[in-house]
Amino acid sequence: MTPSSSDRPDDTLRASAIRPQSLMFSFFGIHVLGRGTGVYSGSVIDVFARAGVGEEAVRSTLARMAKRGLLVRHRRGRKVYFGLTAHAEGVLQDGHRRIWETGAVNRDWDGTWTLVGFSLPDSRRRERHGLRSRLLWEGFGPLQSGLWIAAGEKDAPSILDPLGLDEHVTVLKAQAFKPTEAADLVRKAFDISAIADGYRDFLQRWNTAPRPPLSSLPDDLTRQLTLHTDWLRLVRQDPHLPAEHLPGDWPAIRAENCFRTLARTYEPVAARLADEALDVIALG
Repeated sequence: MTPSSSDRPDDTLRASAIRPQSLMFSFFGIHVLGRGTGVYSGSVIDVFARAGVGEEAVRSTLARMAKRGLLVRHRRGRKVYFGLTAHAEGVLQDGHRRIWETGAVNRDWDGTWTLVGFSLPDSRRRERHGLRSRLLWEGFGPLQSGLWIAAGEKDAPSILDPLGLDEHVTVLKAQAFKPTEAADLVRKAFDISAIADGYRDFLQRWNTAPRPPLSSLPDDLTRQLTLHTDWLRLVRQDPHLPAEHLPGDWPAIRAENCFRTLARTYEPVAARLADEALDVIALG
């Protein structure tokens, strides 16, 4: 049953309620990735103003992303244009694959698990946090202290090599044997209820009935950026667990269908608005 306007949660999800950097990733992923272009900072400010994100927040986000090696500045006269670094392109391409290719449900699981064990002292807390964040992004869950698992065979070198922690990490490929059951591993290492709630919340925010989704947003460009950011946030939190070990009413498929329908709906007008708003240069 579709919620009525009286019991529907607040659907005024403004882009400003989302971290500006997350919104910026969506912007560059949709309107810059793969085009070999740089975009003028002033026109980025204009686009984000539609979403209620202020100039100072946009400038600080661009500067922070440049400092992190995600963006590179290109000066043309008095204007500064921002283009993607190779590292940022890799991150955005990975996000694109997760959104459009991986799918919301894992129906191809071969029964194996990738295990990552690690031990880092408190003096290396920051590196430990970075490792955990990377494992979460790649679909791992904490089975017990210092031991994380993910369904299927993961490309461990591509995940771990950039962190430089080889001496502190052990990687294994394994299968569950009695008395351990795969369903028990899913239950212990992953918060299934929280993942499902995320998809249900998404459906409540973006369901097209009985009125247009997030009607408070001013145009399809803002809706597109907010939709993609909201969906990618969900995808990042979903470890892509085996379908046979998920509840029968798993809401991910309905949420994915909703996302893809709206993404196709917003794309034509959003592309036109972006072309009109953005000042871009070709990068050699």
